[in-house]
Amino acid sequence: MTASETTQEKTEDLPPGTTPYYARMHKWIKRAVLVCLVALVIEGAFTLPFMAVYYGYPTLSLTEICSELLKVRYSDDTLECQVPYPALGPPEGAAGKDTAQDEWGIQPVPKYDRIGWRELVRRHEEREARQAQEAAQQDQAGSP
Repeated sequence: MTASETTQEKTEDLPPGTTPYYARMHKWIKRAVLVCLVALVIEGAFTLPFMAVYYGYPTLSLTEICSELLKVRYSDDTLECQVPYPALGPPEGAAGKDTAQDEWGIQPVPKYDRIGWRELVRRHEEREARQAQEAAQQDQAGSP
């Protein structure tokens, strides 16, 4: 068996595009990428539940949290999340972009306040109380 035959056998065992010289480096890069992907999946799995609780999940449903976030982001109390979202509808939030108070440019600067611990619950309750008060005033004004 010649040296070229052993080299040929080694290259046949390697993935396409890998030379024997870089085989060890490719093996470690694959392992590092796999570890990073697993870490991202685990991070993503824990992010949503913690964020939902932070915004007020047991009190507000996920749809209500989404709607409240849209209202804060676009400074428009009429925006609501659509569930299920239409398949061929406009991009999420495109309807409220005109009401946003952000400074648009290469790097947009948001002008909405930072949302604190369970602040969406307070905002939601205040909005419902305000709407109920307005409805009561309209009922009183409309009845003779």
